[in-house]
Amino acid sequence: MIYRYLSSLAPKFISKWFVLAFDVTLVLLTFFMVYFIRFHLTVNFNIENFLMDLPIVAVLSTVSFMAIGTYKRIIRYTGLKDLLNIFGACLLLGFLAMGAVAINKAYAILPGITIPKSIIILHVLLSFVVLSITSILLGSAFRYVNCKLKARKNILIYGAGESGIMTQSALASNMDKNTNIVAFIDDDLRKVGNSINGTKVIETGVVDKEFIQKHQINEIIISIQNTASSKLRTRVETFIDFVPTIKVVPPIEQWISGELTANQIKPIKLEDLLDRSPINIENKKLQYEFKGKVLMVTGAAGSIGSEIARQLSKFKFKKLVLVDIAESALYDLQQEFKREGIKDFVAIVADVRDQFGIENVISTHCPNILFHAAAYKHVPLMEENPYEAVKINVGGTRTLARMAMKYQVDKFVMVSTDKAVNPTNVMGATKRTAEIYIGSLQNHPDNTTKFITTRFGNVLGSNGSVIPLFKKQLENGGPLTVTHEKITRYFMTIPEASQLVLEAGSMGEGGEIFIFDMGESVKIMDLAKNMIRLSGFKYPDEIGIKITGLRPGEKLYEELLANGENTLPTYHEKIMISKTMTLDYEKKKAQIDALCMLNLYHDSNIIVKKLKEIVPEFISQNSEYEYMDARVLERKMPNYSLLQSLNYTPNNYNI
Repeated sequence: MIYRYLSSLAPKFISKWFVLAFDVTLVLLTFFMVYFIRFHLTVNFNIENFLMDLPIVAVLSTVSFMAIGTYKRIIRYTGLKDLLNIFGACLLLGFLAMGAVAINKAYAILPGITIPKSIIILHVLLSFVVLSITSILLGSAFRYVNCKLKARKNILIYGAGESGIMTQSALASNMDKNTNIVAFIDDDLRKVGNSINGTKVIETGVVDKEFIQKHQINEIIISIQNTASSKLRTRVETFIDFVPTIKVVPPIEQWISGELTANQIKPIKLEDLLDRSPINIENKKLQYEFKGKVLMVTGAAGSIGSEIARQLSKFKFKKLVLVDIAESALYDLQQEFKREGIKDFVAIVADVRDQFGIENVISTHCPNILFHAAAYKHVPLMEENPYEAVKINVGGTRTLARMAMKYQVDKFVMVSTDKAVNPTNVMGATKRTAEIYIGSLQNHPDNTTKFITTRFGNVLGSNGSVIPLFKKQLENGGPLTVTHEKITRYFMTIPEASQLVLEAGSMGEGGEIFIFDMGESVKIMDLAKNMIRLSGFKYPDEIGIKITGLRPGEKLYEELLANGENTLPTYHEKIMISKTMTLDYEKKKAQIDALCMLNLYHDSNIIVKKLKEIVPEFISQNSEYEYMDARVLERKMPNYSLLQSLNYTPNNYNI
């Protein structure tokens, strides 16, 4: 209340003319102090001449301060640059004073005005010291009063290194956010017990629930650079149950001009806690790969397709062709590119299943490299709609690949999924069928196109993925829904997934499947718990988790390699190439052509049966199509019926 009352009485910033008058007054006071010191702390000097000198000093100091612009500074935010300006103004005042005295002496304009050089030099130095100290003290006093009267936030900074010190400085200089740094936390026992800028350094083990409550800690800021995600997660889980907010300082390379500001310190994100290190691809070859080329992206309005398009837009391409059937989303991407000043691109509304439409696009624009990201990806929906899954994932890929081969596109890069590995659902089986089709086209005798596949796991934040779902459930008050307590998934970010696709476009020689070493898979149950806590809720007291059961076709564990696939290393330690067995083009073409023909009958059972013929490892799980696998499994495993009664899961065994 007191703070609001005082704030209402005072303007937010003091007038620059008031600052000028304040500085000139201080200069006049220091002028007296110099005489007082010069004459042995007495006033045994010519008072009459001193009073005649005062107006001259006032005018000269006003001219100096206005010329340098020191009167425009905001005293509470006085920094090094302001102090340098003050020093420059004081020097200018000294030169002007010496010049005025010299001119007056030469022409005897005002005989009574004589200021000794020693007085002028001392006055310059003392004025600089007094003005600087006064500005700093007034700024500190304002911050102190502001902290005392305004409701403040008590903060712990995790990390007493350079990054932690910069974090403290950024918070101290931010007047809009009243903060009190209670202590630094550090694992290095050599730092414990010391203090940094008056703030003590304490050991990690000291910080428990009792400590947090005693010091009323509102926030912990993790300010340690280059820390592994697993270690970061351990730190977060130590405090997350009894600290309302946990934030993290961004990497140094993201600081603005090498300096950290308080606004850059953001709440910790879920992807920061995943058991995997970020994958960075820096390949200068990409600049040459895409330079002067016509590039085409299908599914360009989707999560992956749009990010591929954004990253491609940074290269010196000849033309960028963006294709998608989602009109509104494609329009949004088009407008985004226009705002960014991106030129030489065209957005086309087209359906990859439309042979004539796609042929027109490819024949008109003649792409050199085609990135195929258009697909249906939601497992439960595709399990209920095999017709649509085959129509776009297989039929669309088939149409695009045939047109790419016909018009001699240099490279065809397809985005696939880890669900295509030993598929247990229709969606995964259709993606594996698409992989097989473009793999078989590689062996076509008349083919000149390099067909390449990229395969990766779930993408954080993509449309329909688990994190957006959890966010909506949190907004609605919970509970969060998880299909199984033991379910795990591999995760990567959208930029990482897109980088893989671009890298594949550069490295691929045809017939490869590029995969990422994405570290350990993530337990979705742990993901849900962390998301609840990071949102400021307590689990399970405020927000709970509901187990809903595996959805049709859903696996407990995803895989990145199918049976019979081997990996070869590349120049990047996180990227591998899966070399699959050679495919018989004529046989696979006949099977997939038959699938597309049978799909026209819109009979789900016939469609799924044909998929199982093309993809022998496709064993349905938690699905109405499981009956189709019984004979196959009985033939391969005589005790299958007994195992089935014991809730045996076919996908967990090599069959």
